[in-house]
Formats: sequence, C-alpha cells, structure tokens
Amino acid sequence: MSDMHVDVAIIGAGPAGVAAGIGAREAGAENVLVLERDWDLGGILQQCIHPGFGLHTFKEELTGPEYMHRWIKRAHEAGVQFLVNSMVFKMEPDGSLWVMNPEKGIFRVVPKATVLAMGCRERPLGAINVPGSRPAGIYTAGTAQRYVNMEGYMPGHKAVILGSGDIGLIMARRMIWEGASVEGVYEIMPWAGGLRRNIAQCLDDYGIPFYLEHSVVKVHGHDRLEGITVVKVDENRRPIPGTDRFVACDTMLLAVGLIPENELSRMAGVEIHPVTGGPVLNEFYQTTRPSVFAAGNVVIVYDLADWVSQEGFAAGRNAALYSAGTLRSSERRIAIKGGKNVRLFSPQFITGCCDATVYFRVTHPIEKRCRVFAEHGLFEQKHRYVRPGEMNEVHLKGAALQALPESVAEITIDAEEV
Repeated sequence: MSDMHVDVAIIGAGPAGVAAGIGAREAGAENVLVLERDWDLGGILQQCIHPGFGLHTFKEELTGPEYMHRWIKRAHEAGVQFLVNSMVFKMEPDGSLWVMNPEKGIFRVVPKATVLAMGCRERPLGAINVPGSRPAGIYTAGTAQRYVNMEGYMPGHKAVILGSGDIGLIMARRMIWEGASVEGVYEIMPWAGGLRRNIAQCLDDYGIPFYLEHSVVKVHGHDRLEGITVVKVDENRRPIPGTDRFVACDTMLLAVGLIPENELSRMAGVEIHPVTGGPVLNEFYQTTRPSVFAAGNVVIVYDLADWVSQEGFAAGRNAALYSAGTLRSSERRIAIKGGKNVRLFSPQFITGCCDATVYFRVTHPIEKRCRVFAEHGLFEQKHRYVRPGEMNEVHLKGAALQALPESVAEITIDAEEV
C-alpha cells in the first residue's frame, strides 16, 4: 500500500482522539485520520458502563458508551476518517507513522501534524514488588472491568482491591452487583486515590471495608490465589511489625495507579516530563517537536473524561492550524513550576501570547479552606478543599501574561491552607 498523506493524524480513538478529530475538522483541516488499534471506537469508555460521564460537556449524566456515542456521531458528521484494527508501531523523527492493519498490511501515514491520544495503562503487580507467587486470580481493575462488562466473565467470587483508584472503587461495586463478595479495599496512603463520590457510592453504600495506610505484603496460592497478607504501614509507608493478617480471597484487583502511554512519543523524540510521565507541552498542547501535539491521559491522568475531551478538541484544532501554517505562537518560553503542595501539572511551559489553563493535582489533601494561586498576581482562588484524586485548574489571562517583564522566566503555582 502506498503512503497516506493527511493534514492531521491522530493516534487513539478514545475521548481525546475522537474530540481531536472534530477539533481539527472544525478548524479547517481537510484530511483528518484517526488510527485506532482496537476493533471499535471509544477507547476505555467502551467498558465503563456505569453513569457519571458528560456532566460538564452535556449537562446530563451518561454512561461511558453513551458519552462516546455522542462524540463519535459528531465526528462522523464532521467528516473525520477512522481506521480501526490499525496499530501504530513506530513513529519516525520526521513525524511519519508506520501502521499495521490485518487487511491493508504495513503502510506509512505522512501527516503535516500529529495528535498523540494513546491514553494510559494500568500499573501491574510486578511494578509494586509484592512478594509471593503469581497464581491465577490477580488482575488489574481495568482488565477485570473488561471481562465483566464486555466479555461476560467473572474473575472470581471473593475479592480484595489493592489501591483506591477510581476503576478499582467502581469494580468493587460491580463485583457486589454480580454476586461476589469484596473483603476490603486497601490503600497504602492516608487518603483515597479516587474521587470522593466513588468512595461514597461504591464502598460506603455497599458496606465494603476501606482500609487506609494498609498494603499487601504477600500473595498466597500456587495455581489459584488463596489469600493475601495485609499489614498496616507507618508514615514512611513501611510495614508496622505485628499488624499483619491473612485475608482469604480468590481474586485481587489492582488499582495502584495509571501510567501515560508514551512509547511512540519517545520514538518521535518528544521530551517526556520526569514526574507526569507524559510529554512536555505548551498551552497549545504542542510538544517539544512543533508538529506533534498531545492531549488527555497520554499527558497527565485526568479524573474526568470531560476534561480529556476538552483537551483533545483544543489539541486537534491547534494541530489543524499548524498544518495550515497559521498557528499563532511565540518564541518566548515561560516555565510552569509546582510550588507548595503541587506536584503533577500540565502544561509545563507557556509562550504567554494568549489565555492558558494549567491543570494540576495536589500532593496531599487540604480539607479546610485553601488558596490556589499563581505568582506575579496572575491568579488566585479560594477552595473549600483540594484532594490528590481531583484535578484543579488555574486560568491565566493572556493580557496579564503579555504584560509580564521579559525577565520573568517562570510562574509558580501553589496550594496552601488559609
């Protein structure tokens, strides 16, 4: 097959990728191609059959498939081209993409601009070094979710959840609905990793025990999981002697964190941020390679699909403008820095030529009134609380940024108790 030349190529057809396709078309790009390795569109939201999506975008509560159906319908109406069963296995430094498809074989896509929207992956058991064998019955929460919601298989009947990420919390409730028992959710940190509403709706409403400052220190079983040893940990996350106990179970679901999927980004020579694990971006969602843009969970893991779609749309629009040679930018580079209680944030630098929104997560929760602010008087807002499981926003006005002296090379964002 001969090379495919397009204005904008988008890798991934989840909420970021589909929205990026719409943004690119609405910004004037003629040929917009979305490449998806799965056999269907929608990404991870295909298996998220629980409600809670679309409250910000559509002002109503939808399931994951319903939410994606609306975006996909809009994308088809906008003229976005999709190619499923198509795995992008290499991204050249010149921006061209090598793609593998069972019908078309191996071919190359040559875009004027690319949007990375590959999403994220789950951290497996091997990444957290739990001693013991590796029997059947240990799954990441997302894998179990796909088995139950899409394949019709139950992973087990007596489960524990390690970690308190949102998928794990939702799967605790789902296992109860399908007739299994959930012996407990164990979180090593002194606070929950997921949204507070999921703690209430998925654990509290079903009487599922939730143990903070606890971790699994051993897995028991040979062919099939038979149980785990859990232990309470101290402030340094080290096991406290004498607190270990055995919990019988045949299934353990892992909800111990998500990692942005960036192997292709590295192939293209895109700079990766050492803390977020995603590409370094400016306010246009433009990476350190000017023709490559990125959006959604491939950049930083979000708590709401609405933010992912919003970013994808903006990244697609800017990619289209770049492909047409009309993206308005600046050579100036002002670094964004995390100050008090701010660790994960995006973008990492801005040009200062227009409005910019910085998304960030705090390092630890502040449950009393707190102040989020950017230095140089650029932003200040009071919050009732901030929590690591919830994304926060800082809005920087273009006029204020343009008024900054040329000597200003960075802007620090802080979150502190009032």
